[in-house]
Amino acid sequence: MVSFVIPAYNEEAFLGRTLAALNDAAGAAGEPFEVVVVDDASTDRTAVVAREFGARVVSVNRRQIAATRNAGVREALGEMLVFVDADTAVTAGAVRGAIGAMRAGAVGGGCRFRFDGRLPLYGRVMEAVASPLYRALGLASGCFLFCTREAFRSVGGFDEGLFGAEEAAMSRALRRRGRFVILRESVTTSGRKLRAHSAGEVLGLLARLALSGSRSLRRREGLELWYGERRTDPESAF
Repeated sequence: MVSFVIPAYNEEAFLGRTLAALNDAAGAAGEPFEVVVVDDASTDRTAVVAREFGARVVSVNRRQIAATRNAGVREALGEMLVFVDADTAVTAGAVRGAIGAMRAGAVGGGCRFRFDGRLPLYGRVMEAVASPLYRALGLASGCFLFCTREAFRSVGGFDEGLFGAEEAAMSRALRRRGRFVILRESVTTSGRKLRAHSAGEVLGLLARLALSGSRSLRRREGLELWYGERRTDPESAF
């Protein structure tokens, strides 16, 4: 069985489309599957939407992405795990590619990604750079990462000491365990943060992280892009 694990915090507006795309893609892959939505202290209808689309809901109160992902795995039943963000539309090709890679012996991997909707200039530059850079570095993005349960267990899951970049740490840990692949297929994730935040805010944060290293990822403070009050997307494109 394939278990799709979706961490979600106040994702009522995006989750329905994510789950509809996922159900279609997973159904087309022809494998038994389940969808586990980990509702991390949401105050909106996230859990209701998840159940409407047939997902199993796990409730936690962590507000920490790595811990939320791990909580989903503890409740999941599948031997193949696929982590999908709550604002990401997957394709049948990406799902089939992930399953095929794991059946062929890969411990895990990711795929290409693009942002939805119209992006500001700096967002278009980041889109042009980010996906090829992840691929060149052999890293999966957080919006689509897959691995076998055996490999997940062997690396101890996502590092719960990290409040960001947990997918990069997981990618590196899995690569030390075996073959880690980045698929040519792509998924579409929301560009809302790039639309709602200025270039100075986003690029400034990335520069601070680059200068301070992983220490700054081990506390929530300073990571408001992910943990701060969510801003309204100027374009409801997703």
